[in-house]
Amino acid sequence: MTDAPQTMTETPAAKHTKLDIHDIMRILPHRYPFLLIDRVIDLVRMQRIVAIKNVTINEPFFAGHFPNMPIMPGVLIVEAIAQAGGALLLTEIPDREHKLMVFTGIEKARFRRPVVPGDQLRIEVDVKAWRGDAVRMQGIVFVEDKKVAEATVTCRLVDRERGRGAQAEGEADDNAAPE
Repeated sequence: MTDAPQTMTETPAAKHTKLDIHDIMRILPHRYPFLLIDRVIDLVRMQRIVAIKNVTINEPFFAGHFPNMPIMPGVLIVEAIAQAGGALLLTEIPDREHKLMVFTGIEKARFRRPVVPGDQLRIEVDVKAWRGDAVRMQGIVFVEDKKVAEATVTCRLVDRERGRGAQAEGEADDNAAPE
């Protein structure tokens, strides 16, 4: 018997899964300074993920946003939602090293409270629709029990070789994600 962790494709659908930073880095292509989730505390395959981001004063964006009043940029909070969703979705892709999950839309983004150094973000993402290579997800971000942000994001799975070209040519715009 081995102590090696199960791959996500071996996990029963009803099982709740947790991932550490090493697991996340095996799933997502992001790296410092752009990897914006530190841990997954709950994952239900193809349905929901809850991730954690520890916000520290050492984040490179705080140097300029804003001097003497550090606030995490809202666009990076939305990116953390997308990365959590990407971690959920890419667990279902057997050849994920050849794929990228790219943004195709952001809707209904709302920022309710500033996120500052010392905060711990709890990022809750629910799949709303998933058809083929496109997905729509609703993300809500909390610090403690306070909602700090929310957004609906749409993403599309593309081949890594085509990732940049597909976006530049506008291919993802025609049928980017399910409604």
